[in-house]
Amino acid sequence: MKLAIDCRMIDSSGIGTYIAQLVPYFLKKYPCLLLGTHEQCMPYVRMENVEFCYCPVKPFSLQEMFHFPQDILAAINNCDVYYTPYCNIPGGITIPIISTIHDVVFLDLKNLTSFAGRMARKIIYQRAVNLSSSLVTVSEFSKSRILANLHCKKTVTVAYSSVPDWMKAAQRDRPATEKTDTILFVGNIKQHKGLSVLLKAFMAARAEGLSAAKLVIVGNADNFRTGDTKTTEQINALPEDAVRFTGKITDQELLELYWQAKLFVLPSFYEGFGLPPLEALTCGTNVILSDLPVFHEVYQNFPVTYFETGNAEDLKVKLLSAYNLPSPATVPDTYSFKKTAAILLQLFETAAAGSASASVRS
Repeated sequence: MKLAIDCRMIDSSGIGTYIAQLVPYFLKKYPCLLLGTHEQCMPYVRMENVEFCYCPVKPFSLQEMFHFPQDILAAINNCDVYYTPYCNIPGGITIPIISTIHDVVFLDLKNLTSFAGRMARKIIYQRAVNLSSSLVTVSEFSKSRILANLHCKKTVTVAYSSVPDWMKAAQRDRPATEKTDTILFVGNIKQHKGLSVLLKAFMAARAEGLSAAKLVIVGNADNFRTGDTKTTEQINALPEDAVRFTGKITDQELLELYWQAKLFVLPSFYEGFGLPPLEALTCGTNVILSDLPVFHEVYQNFPVTYFETGNAEDLKVKLLSAYNLPSPATVPDTYSFKKTAAILLQLFETAAAGSASASVRS
């Protein structure tokens, strides 16, 4: 069996981590055609079972859907299965397709985009459902929302995400690191990440005993402020030394921020999985999460603290009570990309076998 793997989102935040970690496991089992740029596929080109196909076509572009290069399509269709780590699928693929839909947040939270934007995303999601032999998602919660929002009669398999293997290895070999008076937020500028709630709670907690605490936000200040007057006002009300934006940072710098922080907080209103809390726990940092069903699913039996979603007063109380807790002694080894890859490989094999049987019958 030969797999065609879309690597064009390897440098795209969480989805990029997801596919970058899975590719080596696929290569251990089968020959793979990797689609992407030289930079995206460089880590794998010297491994066994690799065939590289340069593909500069942008994901979610009209070219991808309607005018995908014929030479690349020929290479893909010479494989047995095509896998995309998201819901963008080139037009013209004739082999079985497996795709991962991480969440349908834009369909569930209608205030995140315009009606036209929501309908455009629904078309893309629905197209992935229609074209895929089977679908994968990252939690039972996301599976339930895919089934509720889309006309999906295909099999939807849950294959949880995980902490990157390099981060686990770094934690095992980490130097002695002192905790600093920092509370860490890793997210993006979308409203459902709940940064406004965290800022309000943090301001109140500083006034009630955490005066030395600093909030470190991974990202650029201008991005967080653009178009968000409420958050801008909250940031401006903080003392100058109370909040720090990191700007773009390396993986190693992020790892060190996890190691140093006393608390990691993810106050989201919606997630499909929520990976940064797992990264923080792996790095020995206590975690506070909003009281979402998906977090109770993913972090069942993990040493985390919950607060009432959207309730800044409750979050303030949890910040005060958890700030000086000892680091988590043990973290369950529930998730790994090895486990996730095994689930996907089984789906690939089933799809390829079904396609071969259909060819024989025809």
